[in-house]
Amino acid sequence: MANVVVVGTQWGDEGKGKIVDWLSERADVIARFQGGHNAGHTLVIGEEVYKLHALPSGVVRGGKLSVIGNGVVLDPWHLVKEIETVRAQGVDISPATLMIAENTPLILPIHGELDRARENQNSVAKIGTTGRGIGPAYEDKVGRRCVRVADLADDATLDARVDRALVHHDALRRGLGLEPVDRDALIAKLREVAPLILPYAAPVWRVLNEKRKAGKRILFEGAQGALLDIDFGTYPFVTSSNVIAGQAATGVGIGPNGIDYVLGITKAYTTRVGEGPFPTELDDDDGQRLGERGHEFGTTTGRKRRCGWFDACLVRQTCATSGVSGIALTKLDVLDGFEELKICTGYMLDGEEIDYLPTAADAQARAVPVYEMIEGWSESTAGARSWADLPGAAIKYVRRIEELIQCPVALVSTSPERDDTILVTDPFAD
Repeated sequence: MANVVVVGTQWGDEGKGKIVDWLSERADVIARFQGGHNAGHTLVIGEEVYKLHALPSGVVRGGKLSVIGNGVVLDPWHLVKEIETVRAQGVDISPATLMIAENTPLILPIHGELDRARENQNSVAKIGTTGRGIGPAYEDKVGRRCVRVADLADDATLDARVDRALVHHDALRRGLGLEPVDRDALIAKLREVAPLILPYAAPVWRVLNEKRKAGKRILFEGAQGALLDIDFGTYPFVTSSNVIAGQAATGVGIGPNGIDYVLGITKAYTTRVGEGPFPTELDDDDGQRLGERGHEFGTTTGRKRRCGWFDACLVRQTCATSGVSGIALTKLDVLDGFEELKICTGYMLDGEEIDYLPTAADAQARAVPVYEMIEGWSESTAGARSWADLPGAAIKYVRRIEELIQCPVALVSTSPERDDTILVTDPFAD
């Protein structure tokens, strides 16, 4: 059976939640492989709206196993609250339906405090983080001083892990004018939350490899978007983890030969939250119109998203770095009513046309988009479920995107409703 990785191909907010939910009906296991609760997925199922941050999108589907992999950094207190919220909406969550990798790093209160203090005191250039501690938690993971889920099971180990972390954090806090960490209070909080988290702990790598050998379908769910990847994104205005599809293997402990299809979620225009370069950003009426029609406000922060025309140059680049097999084009209906649309096909940099976004920040700032004009359409595409439901001009727009990004369209989404989807290629097909 095919195993599918879902990644965002832009700066996140591409509509991964709906697509993952749509695909999860075909999957047996849904596994989150990176990121933290800074990413938000909104699912609309009938009359119910679910807003998920830490939980995999598959939890709202009965009979599925949802997994939080070791590539994720997990705030245990946030997870407990999110589980309570989703349960109140009628979703069954138990150790039979949710599993957390034992080697998953934890986000502690000190991580959020450090995150916010550094962002507030950054006089050079703000990164635009959510302030939820994701970056500092990943730093501690790489620095070999994090507390992991398995550590909650043994008091002596937990004490040692916290002590190791505080040697580093108290030094940082002094430099930022913060009080030293209350060690005993932190350990008490961890011991209090431990019995609420440990029932879900498991050797995820082992379970997933067994599921794969048994022929079960696994859906690997990413957060954010490839342009926020720590290596291949618009550095330093990126997240603190690898977002591209290759992370799916290391983020849960399954070999790369366990991945059969990579689906890139791609918005029919471009948005970005926070700081950083954005070549096709619109500061005019068209940008305002895209934001209003697309309801472009962050699920996690509520921040207004920056909006711009579709950047085929960037998506072609992220499709290459993630090995995308096909894309799911979302929010096509937001473009209804535009007489003319623009697609960025490349950039002018110091008088020379280039077909990729340069790595250097100063070069990115000088890159000017080269646009191709595309005829718009006046008819509605909202709710379309087949090619026959789309205006001819909308089909031409989709086909031109395919040509420019050098990747086929597998799905087209025409509203937040899960069934308003045009299936071109089933990613789970053998």
